[in-house]
Amino acid sequence: MILSVSNISKSFSEKSILKNVSFHLEDYDKAALVGINGVGKTTLLKIIVGALSADEGLVTFSKGKTFGYLAQHNDISEETTIYDYLLQVKLPLLNLEHEIRNAEKRMKDCSQEELPEIMKQYALMTEQFERQGGYQYQSELTGVLKGLGFSQEEFHRLLSTLSGGQKTRVALGKLLLTNPDLIILDEPTNHLDMNSIAWLETYLMNYKGAVLIVSHDRYFLDKITQKVIELDQTKCTVFSGNYSAYSLKKEQLRASLLQAYLKQQQEIKHQEEVIEKLKSFNREKSIKRAESREKALNKIDRLEKPSEVNSEMKLSLTPRITSGNDVLSVEGLSKSFPAHNLFENLSFEVKRGEHVAVIGDNGTGKTTLLKIINQMMEADRGTLKLGTNVTIGYYDQEHQVLHGEKTVFEEISDAYPHLTNTEIRNTLAAFLFTGDDVFLKISSLSGGERGRVSLAKLMLSESNFLILDEPTNHLDIMSREILESAINSYQGTVIYVSHDRYFINKTATRILELAGKTFTNYLGNYDYYLEKKPQIGIMEDSLPVFSKHNGVSSPKEGNLDKKLEYKQRKEEQAAIRKKERELVKTEDRIAYIESRMEEIDHLMILPEYCSNSVKLQELQKEKEELEEELMEKMLLWETISEELSAAK
Repeated sequence: MILSVSNISKSFSEKSILKNVSFHLEDYDKAALVGINGVGKTTLLKIIVGALSADEGLVTFSKGKTFGYLAQHNDISEETTIYDYLLQVKLPLLNLEHEIRNAEKRMKDCSQEELPEIMKQYALMTEQFERQGGYQYQSELTGVLKGLGFSQEEFHRLLSTLSGGQKTRVALGKLLLTNPDLIILDEPTNHLDMNSIAWLETYLMNYKGAVLIVSHDRYFLDKITQKVIELDQTKCTVFSGNYSAYSLKKEQLRASLLQAYLKQQQEIKHQEEVIEKLKSFNREKSIKRAESREKALNKIDRLEKPSEVNSEMKLSLTPRITSGNDVLSVEGLSKSFPAHNLFENLSFEVKRGEHVAVIGDNGTGKTTLLKIINQMMEADRGTLKLGTNVTIGYYDQEHQVLHGEKTVFEEISDAYPHLTNTEIRNTLAAFLFTGDDVFLKISSLSGGERGRVSLAKLMLSESNFLILDEPTNHLDIMSREILESAINSYQGTVIYVSHDRYFINKTATRILELAGKTFTNYLGNYDYYLEKKPQIGIMEDSLPVFSKHNGVSSPKEGNLDKKLEYKQRKEEQAAIRKKERELVKTEDRIAYIESRMEEIDHLMILPEYCSNSVKLQELQKEKEELEEELMEKMLLWETISEELSAAK
């Protein structure tokens, strides 16, 4: 065991945040700490690393074990380069290398008597240097920096010139290079692009120590963790498995707890009714029996009602009007900034009902593209055309569409003046702003709270074309799941930029990857993209390089391939819809058969049927035939369900 957390409790201003929290980590555990925003995850991490004291309880590290901690926000203020800052980790190794060089010089100038001793020291030092990775430290450092998204040219940038996100990446790199026995990470993927996140996943999966992560990136947690530590209503529960396994077990546990709670409530209500009835008799024996029941009822250990799934934020996205089939047409779009060419000659279309995810590395121009579509920025070249009756709803990752000087209430009332005060308050309550919360200034809100205000405005817009820039940023896992559900049931069109692969996998019907200043189109979700991307890479690598005169395939041929793939996807979707109709038809027939059988049972006890043996036989025969058909329909339903599941 590397870490033991025992009965930790913590309160702020008499509000209990953690109560008797206990868990432990073994030497090679990869664990996730999960819970909604504000539940105390960061507080618990700070207690574990000693940055905050607990009111009660004990944190114990095994003797000789080390840990490294990456906080959410890192303000590195040293006046040094990125490379030199990370090189500090290897200072003992650098000092040892310096001693080895000195020993080499001394061997040249020493006497014959001194030489054996110097050679002995030299051999010990070189052995130690090799054992500690002295011949690999430069490549290791370079690999970490490149893995976290820094180019070779950026290695010698001063830390003072970096953004907050870049400083966090540098701090993460330094932590990884220290190789502690336990790595503790608080939202490590916040400032990483997809390639860097994938690199970090591989690094942590193969890490020889233990890892404890707080993250809202469910895809990331699924890849790495084998244990989930959940904080919920001040309490801690430990689940084995990754995030998906936890989510399934959590739902099963919640259903079980809810069933037990409802059963107990039913029993309590029954006992209270019996007690009340006994007292109403107003007899000595009946009153004593009532009192006896009351004592037994008071001794019951009453169960708490489990929190409802997704009961916190309520989001429903409904277009006011339906757009035409052609929602967006982009032709030859190009955009550059001084010394930085983002993209060239982008051409694509978006049809009604599509959910299009735009992905790519940081700095490729994804957010710029969304701003151009939303007419917040002009392109250098190209045309952009919106379809008939298209109305845009825009969600900005920096929430620049919000006004810092306004209150939450004013932000909604000014944007939608036709709403009554009650309607505004009801809307804000659905997004967790109640009481005096509605009079908080936008500038005083956290990132997650601003996100909820932006989502409230998006819902009220009733737009049929949503443009979303990193919509899951600052949202906790439960809020992300609510947003996923809302988008999946949305009847309009969506184009969005996101690094949240789990979110993309759940909501995208098409992916546009922006790389090399152009788009690659994938007709599916993130899993489909991962499946097809290596194949495309292999195919491209194996193709000979042609000049423009010696037979390279024409754009028309490429478009034909895309059309064929699109047609195939449409046929598959049509087959799925057909199966779904068959399933509904079968379910309706089963419901009718069961209803008719109940009706026959009722008829058979009526006097006019009881006394008529012919009619009874007819009913009995019909019932037997229905029972036989019911069995057939149930088997058919099972078959269709399996086929539909396989098709999906």
